[in-house]
Formats: sequence, C-alpha cells, structure tokens
Amino acid sequence: MDWENLRHFRGFVATGSLSGAARALGVEHATVARRIAALEAQLALKLVDRRGRRLTLTPDGARIAALAKTMEADAAAISRAAAGSRSELSGEVTISAPPALAAARLVAPLAALRRQHPALAIRLIGEPRSAALALREADIAIRLSRPEAGELTIRKVGVMAFALYATRAYLDDTPEAAWTFIGYDAPLEAAPQQVRLREIAGGRPIAFAASTAEIQFAAARAGAGVAMLPDFLAGDDPALVRVGTEADVFRRDIWLAVHSDMTSAATVRVAIDALGPALSE
Repeated sequence: MDWENLRHFRGFVATGSLSGAARALGVEHATVARRIAALEAQLALKLVDRRGRRLTLTPDGARIAALAKTMEADAAAISRAAAGSRSELSGEVTISAPPALAAARLVAPLAALRRQHPALAIRLIGEPRSAALALREADIAIRLSRPEAGELTIRKVGVMAFALYATRAYLDDTPEAAWTFIGYDAPLEAAPQQVRLREIAGGRPIAFAASTAEIQFAAARAGAGVAMLPDFLAGDDPALVRVGTEADVFRRDIWLAVHSDMTSAATVRVAIDALGPALSE
C-alpha cells in the first residue's frame, strides 16, 4: 500500500474537504482527489461518496479513516522516538508559546543558543492555542494554562504578572470613574486576565478591543485607555504608568510541556535549558 495515498485520505478526513486537505498538505486540490481515488483502487473499496455537493465518507471510508488515524499517531510516535534517541545537537527544535511572551522573552535566549550550536535550526511559533505535541506540531509548548491531556512531561517554570497601564496624559485628563479600558476581543474574551479586567472595570466600558497583547500595548501607548498588560511588556516602557493597587495585579502560572517521548532528545534539553532563566524571571 502506498502510504502517501493513505496520508492524503487522512488529510481529507481531518479537514472535511479536498481544499482543506490540499492547504494542510501543501498540494493541489486535484492531487488530493487523485490520491484518494488511487487508494480506493488499491483497496477495491469506495471510501468517499461523491454524490451531492459535499463529499462524505462511506461506511467503509469511516472504518478506514479510523485505522488511518491510528497509523498517523503511530508514525508520529516513531518520529518522536527517533528524535528522542539522537544525541547530536543538529536538526530542528520547535517551540510554541504565547506571541507576546515569545517576542519579548524567548527570542534572545534562542538566538544565543543558535550561536552556540550553528547546526541547530529553531522554529518559534507565537500562537495562543495549545500545539498538539503528540503530532509533533511542536517539541516544546509554553502555556499559561496547565495542559491536562496527553503523555506529557509538565512543569511550572514561572509566573506572569499583569497590571493596569495607561499614559500619564490619559490619567491626568480622565477621572478614574470615567476610565475606559483596552482588552481582548473574541475568542480571548474568556482569558483569565480579561475576566479580571472586567471585574476591575466594574461596568466601565472596554472601548478598545484587540486580538493580541502587542496591539493592546500599542493602544495604551496611544492613549486609548487603561490596559491590563504583562509587566514584562509594559513595565519598563517610559510612555506608560502602572496604576491601581497590588490587589489589581493578576498573576498566571507559566507551564512548559514536552511529550514524554522527547524528554531525552538533546535538542529539546538544550532548548529548555536556554529558556529556563527567561521564563523564571
């Protein structure tokens, strides 16, 4: 059996469409269709019902899809096992982290690591979601919520403090009772720091919503209102003043997770060692 045919079929099942599979696999729409047809010919089974406007799985297709998912997980496990056994400091290590934290705290130590090990390639992905470590979307995941699922080795590596910041001009011109606030828009409206911001606002409006902490930081510097920002991002900025009391400071734990199969990989170990001091500050 040609594994590539099965892999393209699995991409179709995972994304729900030929076009989605094509984007995920980096191929043309027609390539996915051709690979699925080839798999059907190999198996002498009809896997996809092509009647109607939307392609659906046949009962045989659903059974093969379940087996293909298991094979995909096994293939990822083989990749992790191989990476975990290699001792040389070469190849690639991928770190997933919240965007603001990645830019402000992780770039410098990872750049220093690259200088120390020129054969090591580093991918730093700034994303709010939790990467699927089992599928090797990342080798190391840094998150503000403790991951609960999967065969993971997890440890708390630091604490991130959030406080209220605004420009001196805004504070001088605006009575506290009339403050407006800067916060997240969907889908991060339920983030714990956003919930705490609404509590502090006490009915005063969040009049400027942004999708990232970096945009909120820029909005606060532009005098758009009061923002709850990480201290590492805003604490040393001369344009902003930290306001409120110690009771207004909100803290979140920083967690580092690695798939347990990858803990012995030399590339993962040196990356964790490099990131440790930056995350514990």
